Amino acid sequence: MELRLTGLPASAGVAIGRMTHFSTDAGARRPVADRPLDLDALNDALAASLAELRALEQSLDGAAADIITFQIAVLEDPEFFKQAGSAIAAGATADSAWMGVLDKEIAAFAGSGDEHFRARAVDLVDIRDRMLRRLRGQPEPRRFPPGAVVVADDLPPSIFLRTDWSQGGGIALRAGSPSSHVATLARAQGIPMVVGLGAAAPRGSSLTIVDGTNGTVTVAPASETLARVRDWAAAEELGQQSARARRFDPAVTKDGQHVAFLINVSNLSDLTGVDAACCDGVGLVRTEFLIEQALSDEQRQYESYARLVQWAAGKPVTIRTIDGGGDKPMRGYTRDRETNPFMGLRGIRLSLLKPDVFRVQLRAIARAAALGPVRILLPMVTVADEIAQARGHLSAVMDELRRDGVDHGAPSLGMMVEVPAAAMAPDLYDVEFMSIGSNDLAQYAMAAARDNPEVVSSMGVPHPGLLAMIANVARYGRERGVDVSLCGDSGGDPAALAHLLKAGIRKVSVAPALLPVAKDAVRHLDLSGMARGGP
Repeated sequence: MELRLTGLPASAGVAIGRMTHFSTDAGARRPVADRPLDLDALNDALAASLAELRALEQSLDGAAADIITFQIAVLEDPEFFKQAGSAIAAGATADSAWMGVLDKEIAAFAGSGDEHFRARAVDLVDIRDRMLRRLRGQPEPRRFPPGAVVVADDLPPSIFLRTDWSQGGGIALRAGSPSSHVATLARAQGIPMVVGLGAAAPRGSSLTIVDGTNGTVTVAPASETLARVRDWAAAEELGQQSARARRFDPAVTKDGQHVAFLINVSNLSDLTGVDAACCDGVGLVRTEFLIEQALSDEQRQYESYARLVQWAAGKPVTIRTIDGGGDKPMRGYTRDRETNPFMGLRGIRLSLLKPDVFRVQLRAIARAAALGPVRILLPMVTVADEIAQARGHLSAVMDELRRDGVDHGAPSLGMMVEVPAAAMAPDLYDVEFMSIGSNDLAQYAMAAARDNPEVVSSMGVPHPGLLAMIANVARYGRERGVDVSLCGDSGGDPAALAHLLKAGIRKVSVAPALLPVAKDAVRHLDLSGMARGGP
């Protein structure tokens, strides 16, 4: 009998195939007798795992290579080895010590309120299990049949990379995230993927439809369902092709209103397959994900920012300083166990308390500004003095670079508008530009935590109170000549764009995958009958 399940879309398209199943544990918790499981064994397993990953990294490019680079960076973190070594010294075997250390870290990431950090949990599972297989002499997981629909709790990137997708196939996950590394890989290869199906995800080997566009999975579909889905998929693909074909065209409404579109970047792999000519620049670089393994490494940060600036080819690149804290835990940087983390030490508040880390980032950004137009975006700004303090740090590092003879530019300074108080009094802040973070602004304005699925439906952009705040910032920007954009998820939602444009927004920054469809949605709007500046 036909069964239809609903999850979250992670990679667009439709796949039809037989179910096959994968477990991320894959025997990781089964001990193997008569193997050396001491510190020397841990050293050997680490060396072998790093060698495997480095060889794999050399054979890949784009998003896939970046993902393996991330895993290498995690394995090279001495803190994991140190903790496991302490457990071994206290009497634990190497495998149980390694598993204990990684399981603790996996739990921390999986329990984060931030989707991007939750998405990294499966990367840590991948690293944990690779090492455990080495320690225990266990074989690699089996390969999937060609064209299969893979059902799992979550899917590690290494399993995706060793699967042959040339004959199609799809992915249906009980957990998972649209922001996960494996979702990035799936989108890059056009593999339909749905996540967040929950415990209802089926067992067995039935014929299954994965609709990665609408986020549904249909098990044992009736013949009429199969026919309807095939017809719909063909029509949808034509619409997507039309939007992609026009991705380089300006986004202009029917009544001649131009809307600028920029892109959001969390990782350099986000740029894979994206031509800078299809957008107006980079509107948001989430550096807490881009440089999380290099908080004190100015050169590594500079190289990442430089690649972004070079890719943009003269268009502006807006780099947000580290937005750590709250729902974004960062090892050795953020505070633990805050009673109200969303309103605690996060964003610019934490940067100002950690000036050594903040100045490393500002130096790297200023150096990248020598290569092209760069803007610095400060997150979670609440009071005007935070701008003044940040400007003081920026001025100081630019003086240092000048004295040292290091090439650098003069990036402009802006702020995220994501606190209602800032949205209602934007004239208090001495900045060159403002970017509205609709996710957090909605969370605070609607008193609805964005990490709570039971209340997240309350955060919709159409609410008049939220739109009034957005309109107030847009109006201030027009009247004072301050550049205003919006970089939250709503900018990539075709249903929300009419409301945002009516509120006066004319510049949005969206995920690269959403760019063609969002631009196409603007071309179908007529704003001539809408009064700009309010809901």
